[in-house]
Amino acid sequence: MQKEEIITKINEFLVEEFEIEREKIQPDASLMETLELDSLDLVDLVVIIEKNFGFKVKGEEFAEIKTFQNFYDYIYTRVNQT
Repeated sequence: MQKEEIITKINEFLVEEFEIEREKIQPDASLMETLELDSLDLVDLVVIIEKNFGFKVKGEEFAEIKTFQNFYDYIYTRVNQT
């Protein structure tokens, strides 16, 4: 899967699931702050990732994600490992 496809897919489900304006999704923006994620939302996000991309998210890896760009890179790397 190409990186642009992944970014498009991610942004679509973020807008839909977290009701965020597409313009707020910027590569260098903070993922947690922009989406206003609490611990329950984070669990929802992990489930959505696993369902959409077909891999299990490792908590210690996900803890390193700070920005949307980190998020895109993480998913791109994991999708292309399988």
